[in-house]
Amino acid sequence: MKTVHALEVVPAVMQQLQVGAFLTVAAKGRTNVMTIGWALVGILWQKTVMMVAVRNSRHTFGLIEEAESFTVSVPTKDRKKELDLCGTLSGRAVDKFKECKLATRKAQKVSSPVLDIPGYHYECRRLYKSALDPKMMDKALEELYPKKDYHTLYFGEIVACYQTD
Repeated sequence: MKTVHALEVVPAVMQQLQVGAFLTVAAKGRTNVMTIGWALVGILWQKTVMMVAVRNSRHTFGLIEEAESFTVSVPTKDRKKELDLCGTLSGRAVDKFKECKLATRKAQKVSSPVLDIPGYHYECRRLYKSALDPKMMDKALEELYPKKDYHTLYFGEIVACYQTD
């Protein structure tokens, strides 16, 4: 495990996000993983922050609403099959960890685990959340929400960032 500065690996992370990354959340004695393709990393409130977006229709939404933390694992080796499955299967019906043969390990500084895969791992302590207000959005974005299941944005302070092989 190699500690990395969260901002230094942003180019590689953003490139992989076009394929997908894994968001893992634990709350209420349950853990779930989902694929994300949208995230931001930067400086906000004088902190290094990651923002992830979760639709209110997703199983993970109920967990992240209760969680104090979340982790994002950005694979550095091919995980297209697992990303596809975690992006299409619901944690309400399927144990995605078992289905995708994904193991977790204890995070260094937060309660949500990280995936035990080669990649960049962001451990985030939740700072703020904000539900998207469709009245405030550019009308062109409405086509992304045919079911009106808008995202909630979760901002987490990056308290640990590292790379595993």
